[in-house]
Amino acid sequence: MKTRELGKNGFDVSEVGLGCWQIGGNWGNEIDKKNAFEILNEAIENGVTFFDTADVYGDGRSETLIGEFIKDKGSNIKIATKFGRGANVFPDQYTEKALRDSVEVSCRRLNVEAIDLLQLHCIPSEALLKGDIFNWLRTLKKEGKICHFGASIESVEQGLICLEQEDLQSLQVIYNIFRQKLTSALLPQAKEKGVGIIVRLPLASGLLTGKFNKDTQFLENDHRNFNRDGDAFNVGETFAGLPFEVGVKLSDQLKSYCPDGFSMVDMALRWILDHEAVSTIIPGASSHKHIHNNAAASNLPPLSDELMAELKAFYDNHVHQHIRGVY
Repeated sequence: MKTRELGKNGFDVSEVGLGCWQIGGNWGNEIDKKNAFEILNEAIENGVTFFDTADVYGDGRSETLIGEFIKDKGSNIKIATKFGRGANVFPDQYTEKALRDSVEVSCRRLNVEAIDLLQLHCIPSEALLKGDIFNWLRTLKKEGKICHFGASIESVEQGLICLEQEDLQSLQVIYNIFRQKLTSALLPQAKEKGVGIIVRLPLASGLLTGKFNKDTQFLENDHRNFNRDGDAFNVGETFAGLPFEVGVKLSDQLKSYCPDGFSMVDMALRWILDHEAVSTIIPGASSHKHIHNNAAASNLPPLSDELMAELKAFYDNHVHQHIRGVY
């Protein structure tokens, strides 16, 4: 596993990290403690050193499981968590006290003295523009409660707002072959500012595995069922904002672009890593069996310039018009 630096004067992260939303178990099939530990352990054995979670994932269950797991694993693992969607603060009840309380609770769950990276969790643009919350984060950093702060965002506009904060460490973004706008609209600006890029939904909620068909069914409590049209939260968080049936057809078309010896997952993850502004990608995993295949992308050869151009044209000509939601 190769590593990259997360932002200017930041810390090293594995090129492939682990998204821990599913470990929280509040959507889809619940992952019990034994299986959660198997996933986390398999990640470490495959060189993963960066876990991404949030206070609201399973109402704190994801943080708690990670905290129990890392007690005897040393300090090499870096953990990012989030604030902004829980504790009844969304969308306009943000206070310094609520932030402090959330950080204290997250530290207890994670069994840490300070949080490696605290990210604002897709909070409204109005709160980002107001800017008070960044000053509260700076105070917490000075006090040693957090080591770095960043923001998980939903749109280019929000990313550009956050980049005005000179001490911002990272942006977490939705970025994949089906969602390429950021290539020119945000990544160069982040690189110029020395801000790290964390990529969530690298496989577009599984569309880019190539394993779904139009008849694929998801559990009632799976966001790929209840949020496929944005009924619960930003539609971009599910299938990259594509209508499911359209996404399946596009995924089938993409299969012919895979280089010899590459799976769809290989190509999708390698495509992201071939953008040097990216620091790490955080695919989720519902089983430890997924970890090895995801981690292997770090050591795959780069995609050819010709293929990168073809995938850009594929997005421009066939995908972009179908994307829904803020972007």
